[in-house]
Amino acid sequence: MSGAENVTDSQQFLERLSRQGLPETKETLAVISPGARVTAWAVKIKSLSSYNWYNVRAVEIGEPGSLPVEYGSQMKAVNLAESFLQQGTLPEGTYVVMSRVGDKNVFYAKP
Repeated sequence: MSGAENVTDSQQFLERLSRQGLPETKETLAVISPGARVTAWAVKIKSLSSYNWYNVRAVEIGEPGSLPVEYGSQMKAVNLAESFLQQGTLPEGTYVVMSRVGDKNVFYAKP
């Protein structure tokens, strides 16, 4: 594939991602520069806060056979796998991978 085709394909791809279709169809586009990375880390569920929001704490994963070590302060995160209208059911002590999306901490873990 030539460089010109790649640019054209990329432009079409970006246009498709940012289209303003039907009102119920919302899409978001994130542009990441070379060398950038998605921020994600392991956390432990400490307690249910409200609905599908949990209090979590970051953990450091060590050597095989060792328990993860908690660090930092407790924060809130939303579980996208659960309903926004009902109480969450994930048990305390569950480990999940959390990401930062905009100004929210999110994770996806089915109960």
